[in-house]
Amino acid sequence: MFDFLRRLFARPAADPLTGLDSARLRIIVGLGNPGPEYAGTRHNVGFRCVDTLAQRCAAAWQRHPSTQSLVALGHTDDLPLLMVKPQTYMNRSGGAVAEMMQRVVLDRQRLLVVYDDMDLPFGALRLRERGSPGTHNGMRSVVSALGEGVPRLRIGIGQAAPGAAIDHVLSGFSDDEEQAVNQLVNRAADAAYAWATENAAAAMNRYNKI
Repeated sequence: MFDFLRRLFARPAADPLTGLDSARLRIIVGLGNPGPEYAGTRHNVGFRCVDTLAQRCAAAWQRHPSTQSLVALGHTDDLPLLMVKPQTYMNRSGGAVAEMMQRVVLDRQRLLVVYDDMDLPFGALRLRERGSPGTHNGMRSVVSALGEGVPRLRIGIGQAAPGAAIDHVLSGFSDDEEQAVNQLVNRAADAAYAWATENAAAAMNRYNKI
């Protein structure tokens, strides 16, 4: 009975997207697949990057059903920084990202999409302000929804063997790789932070060389 009354009279959680200053807001979207079975896979390093940023900002994740995403709102250098993890599965990420952009009414240049890329050597980072999505289905979905003028940060996970792309991206990292992956995710978070707090050119000059 008490549980019923508590649910009946409980106030709905405040919407973290309400009242944001869209002129100052930066959004960093990590692409990945929801669910514990995917958490440690190569395809989910985008999620791991925004998890790291949220931890640094002491920002808690909240479900945001109307945008089909988990969101974490932090503040850094007096800028509101919104981390986002679409919960639509990778190949349909574009719909969730488009809903988010419509909800906050934000210019695409204030959005950064972070994702894995098996066309880059393991450990490489590449930040670009626009371009084609390449072979990544999640980024293809985003570009289909928003166009090619979307900044993106690609995290190199290494090339798959011929005919083994799906198995490669959905596989976990070896014990030997895991320490290097943690360092890579932290560098990716550094690059995303520099993009948000400085500018794209400064972040590209610093991190694309690594």
